[in-house]
Amino acid sequence: MSAYVVFIRDETLDADELSTYGTLASQARGDHPITPLAFYGALEVLEGKSAEGVVILQFPTLEAAKDWYHSPAYQAAKEHRMKGASYRVLLTQGVEAS
Repeated sequence: MSAYVVFIRDETLDADELSTYGTLASQARGDHPITPLAFYGALEVLEGKSAEGVVILQFPTLEAAKDWYHSPAYQAAKEHRMKGASYRVLLTQGVEAS
């Protein structure tokens, strides 16, 4: 069953750190089975507080998503994300179409 990692950026704190994160996060993809579904496109908040941007990444399984997130390459990138902005990050399992 597919899994999704959802990044919700609430506030940018340091644009240089976010730039470094973007470079390192891209490199951290490696051979991981990631399909980007949304990547900082147009955003309209229908309910709740505002957000600066959203990224949704699809993985074939929860294990694949966790393997990527906990990989040394992504964890090195994550340090810069946390300095660069405040985010909410969610992992959820999808529903397969029948």
